[in-house]
Amino acid sequence: MDISALLMAISVPSAITGFCFWWVERRMVKREVEFTQKEAAREKNTILLIKSVGAAIALGEATATALKNGHCNGETETALKFAREIKHEQKDFLTEQSIKNLY
Repeated sequence: MDISALLMAISVPSAITGFCFWWVERRMVKREVEFTQKEAAREKNTILLIKSVGAAIALGEATATALKNGHCNGETETALKFAREIKHEQKDFLTEQSIKNLY
């Protein structure tokens, strides 16, 4: 057996093994990126849910105050504006996430 045949016999399995490791590593990196993106989306969703609860509480408190005092002094309008902003922000985020998951 000459030296070129020996080198060929050694290099083919090494090349196949190297390719397999490269492929597995590439898949692992891709999964890590996807996991990081999903985790960021989950975190933002949690923040928006907390803001939504805060907006609902603020609106309820302003409404109760207005009913107690018998008139609306702008507090209700401010709370309603805040609740609307959060509602639209959450709706936009959920729409964006649904579009990303469709494709």
